[in-house]
Amino acid sequence: MDVVVLIGRILFAVLFLGSAAGHLTQADGMAGYAASRGIPAPKLAVLGSGVLILVGALSVLLGVWADLGSLLLVLFLLPTAVLMHPFWKETDAETKQMEMIGFNKDVALGGAALALFAFFAHTPELGLTITGPLFHLN
Repeated sequence: MDVVVLIGRILFAVLFLGSAAGHLTQADGMAGYAASRGIPAPKLAVLGSGVLILVGALSVLLGVWADLGSLLLVLFLLPTAVLMHPFWKETDAETKQMEMIGFNKDVALGGAALALFAFFAHTPELGLTITGPLFHLN
C-alpha cells in the first residue's frame, strides 16, 4: 500500500511541478495574462503563486508535512479557478468553453488536494514519507 500511495503522490505532484516551473521561468508572459484578468501586481502574483505551487508539490511529493502541502495547493487552486477562469463572463462560445474547462480542472484538482489533506491528516502512519502529518484529524 505504501508504494501505491507514493506513486499517487508522484503522479499528482508532477503536474504542479511543471506548473511551478512555468510560473517561475515565464513570469513576464504569465503576468500579462494575469493582468488581463485584473490581478493586482501580476508579476508578483505569478511569482508568489509559483513558489506556493512549488512548495506544496514538493511537500506532497517528498512527504514532508504532505497534509500542509495539500492545503497549499488548495489555497492556489480554488482562487485560481474563480479569478483566472471566470467562464460566466465570456460571451464567445469557444472562449467560454475553454475557460469552463480550466475552471473545472482547477476545482477538481482542488477537491483532490483537499481529499489528500484529509487522508494525510487522518492517517498517522503514511509510510515512505520524510515526516508525519502536521495536522491530526480523527
